[in-house]
Amino acid sequence: MTILETERTIVRHATHDDAPFILQLLNEPGWIRFIGDRNIHDLDAARSYIDEKLLASYLKNGFGLYIAQDRETGTPVGLCGFVKRETLDDPDIGYAITEAFQGKGYAFEINNALINHAREALGFKRIFGFTLPENTVSVYLLTKLGLTYERDQDVNNSGEICKVFVKVA
Repeated sequence: MTILETERTIVRHATHDDAPFILQLLNEPGWIRFIGDRNIHDLDAARSYIDEKLLASYLKNGFGLYIAQDRETGTPVGLCGFVKRETLDDPDIGYAITEAFQGKGYAFEINNALINHAREALGFKRIFGFTLPENTVSVYLLTKLGLTYERDQDVNNSGEICKVFVKVA
């Protein structure tokens, strides 16, 4: 199901056909470093991740993380969308662009459209974003998207303190 389209991308629900992409993305060095190892090491684990994390969120919350694909080629460029966590009062925007498409403006283009979608279609009043302090690219992106630094917090109850940003939608 298509959620939205941008100039260069289509943002849609994930399916089991995306398992090879999920396997690749979740094992890229940037994902491991800044998001964490999810122990997704084969296609069966990738399909389980799609079921348990992505599809389950669509059903439970009416939103989740989506596949963003290049409009012309159909090649997946990233995983972007919203997550509802117990540690935050409102959903947060999450994103990961595959290494092959980083540095080309996809993260801003997709997430800017997603923020508009959250306000207009989902009725979000606030959106959080968070990142590890050393992920300076994400700090820059969140700021460019109009989110403002609010506090430091262990968002995932993992012992890692993140910079938490917020935007009134």
